[in-house]
Amino acid sequence: MEYIVLTKPQARKIIIHSAGLAWKAQFGTGIEAVYRLIDHLGFVQLDTNYVVERAHHHVMAARIPDYQTAWLAELCEDGRLYEYFTSDAGYLPMHDFRFSLPVKQAFKTQGKPVTKPEMNLMKQILDQVEREGPVMVGDFENDRLEASSGWWDWRPAKVALERLYLEGNLMISRTKAFQKVYDLPLNLVPPETDLTLPTDEEYAHFVILRTLGALGIASVKEMSWRARRVKGNLVKKELEKMAQIGKVKMVTVEGVKGQFYMLPNQEINIKISDEVFILSPFDILNVFRHRLKDFFNFDYQIECFVPAPKRLYGYFSLPILAGETFIARMDAKADRKQKVLIVHNIHFESIDLGQIIIEKFIQALKAFIQFNQCHNIVFKRSNNATYLEAISKSFLGA
Repeated sequence: MEYIVLTKPQARKIIIHSAGLAWKAQFGTGIEAVYRLIDHLGFVQLDTNYVVERAHHHVMAARIPDYQTAWLAELCEDGRLYEYFTSDAGYLPMHDFRFSLPVKQAFKTQGKPVTKPEMNLMKQILDQVEREGPVMVGDFENDRLEASSGWWDWRPAKVALERLYLEGNLMISRTKAFQKVYDLPLNLVPPETDLTLPTDEEYAHFVILRTLGALGIASVKEMSWRARRVKGNLVKKELEKMAQIGKVKMVTVEGVKGQFYMLPNQEINIKISDEVFILSPFDILNVFRHRLKDFFNFDYQIECFVPAPKRLYGYFSLPILAGETFIARMDAKADRKQKVLIVHNIHFESIDLGQIIIEKFIQALKAFIQFNQCHNIVFKRSNNATYLEAISKSFLGA
């Protein structure tokens, strides 16, 4: 059993490099870079929030300078990626498809019991798809018996479609308007795809290796999160076995509590650039708040789920990373009619920023404006008038 001791700066660099943010275009450019990135991370979270461009596109654009939003759909149509709900909804490489089967099995066996009317409706819908082809929720009449009580109070047809999807009887593709289209796996999964159900041990190994590849270093907590839909999974047990025989290394990080792990071939002394990245709240780097606190001293929370009076920084605050340091968070909204990116608030962290970093932030902002199909930018407020003035000057007359 091998133990490694890392300094916190070493750990930060490993985490950033594993996330694909060590330098611009770490995975190259073009549509192949999209595939390489998702194949490396193993999973890119999808989100429907459209205040700025959706999270899955944002993740790509932050890392791939020439990214085009149509590329994700194209890779799905080519059978190289697919969409599914593992730990969360997201895009995954098709060659990992068999490892979604334990999750689908878990939804079938561990989910809420299906009533007879629900079972009948699911069978009717599945029969319809088999006979007539793909369907959307809008293809079904409003079959709600009572008035809706809120966002997640779905009508029966929607519930049936989602259950068929989660259990693996149907799969999802998307329209250009990002609406779900439900179809048979037969029509979306290439015939050469391995459909063998992995053993419990194989599934645990897969989760461990995929998580460590994407996070660089990770604790049992993060690895278990990825497998959380499969109750009674063997992640912790198999991790101990893998550590014993050297398939993973045990890691401690100076100044950070807890036991961590990394892959045996993980490079330790990594160099990263001082580029500035405007990141999505759902970026792989940001989804575990405790990691941001522990490794980056960055106390972050996405506040769209926080009641308005309790928000500290804004509805959809975007973390800003410069090199290995989070320098700010930016609450922004794309006004698509006026083609203006409205920055409601830029809150800078309590660190001194040199002119080079300010300039790189300006360049990142210009790219972000274009990515959101805007032409201009408006700044509302900031906690640092000096930095805001320096940034604003670059956009005068824009």
